[in-house]
Amino acid sequence: MFEQLGLIGCGLMGGSFALAMKKAGLVKRVVGYSKSPSTTDRARQLGVIDVEAPSALLAAAGADIVLLAVPVAATESTLKAIRHLVTPQMLIMDVGSTKADVVLAARRALQSQVASFVPAHPITGREVSGVEHADAELYHGRQVILTPTERTLTAHLQRAEALWTQLGCRVSSMAPEAHDAAFAAVSHLPHLLAFAMMGSITAQPEADDFLSLAGPGFRDFTRIAASDPKMWRDILRANSAEVLAQSRLFQKALHDLEAAMQEGSEQPLEDLITLASQTRAHWRMGAQRKSAAQPHKEA
Repeated sequence: MFEQLGLIGCGLMGGSFALAMKKAGLVKRVVGYSKSPSTTDRARQLGVIDVEAPSALLAAAGADIVLLAVPVAATESTLKAIRHLVTPQMLIMDVGSTKADVVLAARRALQSQVASFVPAHPITGREVSGVEHADAELYHGRQVILTPTERTLTAHLQRAEALWTQLGCRVSSMAPEAHDAAFAAVSHLPHLLAFAMMGSITAQPEADDFLSLAGPGFRDFTRIAASDPKMWRDILRANSAEVLAQSRLFQKALHDLEAAMQEGSEQPLEDLITLASQTRAHWRMGAQRKSAAQPHKEA
């Protein structure tokens, strides 16, 4: 049980974390701050937070746990703003989608107090944003990756692991650089491709006619193109080296498919499609088995 959560960023991710902690009985009071006062006020009206704070510093005042749910580009300035109130007993986490840049920002901003920081990436989210969409179940059953710094206290890492587990998450740890390389492949590049797909159609004079004919496959493939533009601008810039490396690999795979389409023989194209289909089916079955093996909370 935590006495007070200092929530900095009261949108979808931060608001859902506060609601999840309240529902699980893990916190007594939530003090929240957002850059927009109307967001903070709305969060209080919805019961996401109990007290509005006029600044990040005052949101952290008296807290034994602080969550940063801000754009990754704002991590360093936010941590600098609260540094003077950070204590060795305070657990600080974030929910950013990139981790190497967040760790560097924390080292610069917190200096000796970085021992209190446990970087976290919950693998969840929605295309919509805003505290109005906050959901206590957003994190339940999801994976959370922790990327502790070399100075993160073991006790804080253990507290973070226990907290996310109590929220119904599957928790694992890895190095920040390994995290960014992996998620460039399975998250950041797919978003880039979805943005590009919508951009390529929009640029055509027949765009409206084409889109009127689109079915479930197109809807599923491009769903993530509706994600928050500012957030994904920051993610793609922060992890640009890894995303560009994955983009080059994708371009080669696309070139191989195009070359197979142009060949006289049908078999090379079928072989490439078969490999992709089998890999996707194998991944899906593995994911389903892993999900079935996880314990579920009773309603």
